[in-house]
Amino acid sequence: MKFAKISQKLALWAGSPKTFLGALILIALWGLSGPIFHFNDTWQLIINTSTTIITFLMVFLIQNTQNRDTDILHLKIDELLRVTKEAQNAMLGLEALDLKQLEALRKQYRQLGEGETVSLDGPVVQEKNKQDLNEC
Repeated sequence: MKFAKISQKLALWAGSPKTFLGALILIALWGLSGPIFHFNDTWQLIINTSTTIITFLMVFLIQNTQNRDTDILHLKIDELLRVTKEAQNAMLGLEALDLKQLEALRKQYRQLGEGETVSLDGPVVQEKNKQDLNEC
């Protein structure tokens, strides 16, 4: 749990305008220091190594926050499905399906939507026979 809290705080900090501005300033200072160090290999190695390490660590930070956000979104949608009377409860367990099963379900939904047209003034104008997807 400590990692989750730390990664959330780091993600907020890393995505802030102040951090971006700080990074721009550091890059500018590095570029301006080139003539002092005669643009040597060590001068170039400093920026290359720094940016590689930061990028490497940011990948894990971004993945962690993305996984957390996805989990939260799934839970919210699951709750909405649970409390909506006309929702297909089979949708609550989609995480357990494999890729072929998900593609078959996607195909069923495409077929359901093919015969329906949407009016810009309101909901669906014409409906095909509704299929009970709780039987999936």
